Amino acid sequence: MWLRVPFGDGLRAELGSPRRARRLGSSPRSRVWRVELPEATAVVKQIVGGPDADERYAREVAALRLAARAETPVVPMLLATDPGERVLVLEHLDHRRPAGDWIVDYAGALARLHATARPEDAEVLPRWQGPNQADVDSFLRLALALEVPVPAGVSGELDDLVNRLDQASGHALLHGDPCPGNDLHTPTGVRFIDFEQASLGSGLMELAYLRIGFPTCWCVTSAPGPLLERAESAYRDVWRTETGSETQDGLTDACAGWLLRGDGLVERARRESTDHLARIPYRDWTWGTATARQRLAHRLGVVGQMTADRASLSGMSSLCTAMRQRMLARWPTLQPVPTKRP
Repeated sequence: MWLRVPFGDGLRAELGSPRRARRLGSSPRSRVWRVELPEATAVVKQIVGGPDADERYAREVAALRLAARAETPVVPMLLATDPGERVLVLEHLDHRRPAGDWIVDYAGALARLHATARPEDAEVLPRWQGPNQADVDSFLRLALALEVPVPAGVSGELDDLVNRLDQASGHALLHGDPCPGNDLHTPTGVRFIDFEQASLGSGLMELAYLRIGFPTCWCVTSAPGPLLERAESAYRDVWRTETGSETQDGLTDACAGWLLRGDGLVERARRESTDHLARIPYRDWTWGTATARQRLAHRLGVVGQMTADRASLSGMSSLCTAMRQRMLARWPTLQPVPTKRP
């Protein structure tokens, strides 16, 4: 019922009283309603749960305001806020089923989103955080648990990779969780929602989602090569148009970084709780459209191929290939990740 919608006196004075409220699906960390306001249909979102709720709310509001700069809209319009209740009121948008080549429009919109932040916005949002030494150690322990020899020099390669990712330049507005479901395919283009994990950094860290298989997302997809090339070209073309500059090198590093992160095998509520890579040899589990082992095997294959011609990651290439082969031999019924969005 609409009486449960957290729509206080300030919001009512600004937007009018809501009616015909309908609760929408959301994560356990938020509550979302569609409501009818005097002037339009809107979405009311309240951030809840956990000691970081205030931070997530602040990130979302800041990201939406930065993204509103885009000449072609990439987010819903932010109509009003109630910081005391951690409530946002957003423009309601009609979502239609994405086309088969949806990642092309998605990638162009992602570039447009990334391009809305500027160097002077450095203090508005936190910097993107990549893998750390604990992730490296966990990955190497997994190789040993799978009885795959670690080539000499790989530890140093991974240390250097972590340092490169930590120092990666860029001030792009990163969504933080640009998953299927957090993209609305509207008649006027793709718009992104749910910016609770937004940050600033290199846009390549999210362009990598298309190759590595959406590592923070319930929905994993692996696009065919030609479609992937179209999408990545669309990203680079839009970035060039919006910024007047070319995208930097570093996509291989970005994908390798996502491989190291065991937290990319579980939903957000279970992250930063345990060494999830250490669980792989002993059990598999399903999250969304794929199992943990499916996700890992896919990422190993992608990184193994991408690093094959990289002198700085040649040992990692061999290790990834060997780990994937061992997984497929040990679990012969393991299937590829889906190629289509559900």
